[in-house]
Amino acid sequence: MKDDEALNVLYKVLKDNNIEPNNVMIQRFENYYSYLVEYNQNVNLTAITERCAVYLKHFADSAVFSSAYNVGAHVCDIGTGAGFPGVVLKIIRPDLKLTLVDSLNKRITFLNELIVRLGLTDVTCLHYRAEDIEFKEKYLNSFDYVIARAVASMPTLTEYCLPYVKVGGQFIAYKSGNVNTELNQAKKCIEILGGKFNRCENYNVNNEIARTIVVIDKYNKTSAKYPRGQNKPRLKPIL
Repeated sequence: MKDDEALNVLYKVLKDNNIEPNNVMIQRFENYYSYLVEYNQNVNLTAITERCAVYLKHFADSAVFSSAYNVGAHVCDIGTGAGFPGVVLKIIRPDLKLTLVDSLNKRITFLNELIVRLGLTDVTCLHYRAEDIEFKEKYLNSFDYVIARAVASMPTLTEYCLPYVKVGGQFIAYKSGNVNTELNQAKKCIEILGGKFNRCENYNVNNEIARTIVVIDKYNKTSAKYPRGQNKPRLKPIL
């Protein structure tokens, strides 16, 4: 894939979401790519560094579903890594308030510097694990949306994310693979944490990446005992 083809793929995803690309947006993506590759030389943020691959597998893939969030909503990206999908969403939707959460301080350092370089506002970067007591005390049942583009299974991902969605908000999981099997496994967890399955939306980015967006509504507050500590959401998920 040539560089201009990579840009065209991103343009198409944006336009499919009724978002018109502008010069500021495109320059921010280019600056994002440049700084990501530069920083990645010393700190391992991603195995994907070739420009076209980053535009396709990180930027375009993170851009799907970007028009679905309410204007001015507060979005929390848990396990954001190098900022996917949260920073991509913020570049596309500057009206959103964004909180980025990651367990590794080296990523938070990168993200704080990235946000300054991109000139983004209303972005907070937090060094926490989802199950950390201090994070729970501050943010349980508080965000309009919690998003995650992680490889964890739905029962595990749901326990890490759904507790932080406020009543009336949504948990948005960026998934791939056999989502139906994972959703069946996550039914009990979703119910216990005060959620209800809404829908799945399927995307195919450039006929290369099959992405399923899982939308979970929050209808009841989650108990402060969730998410559980000691890595239990992974080791002993609620099934």
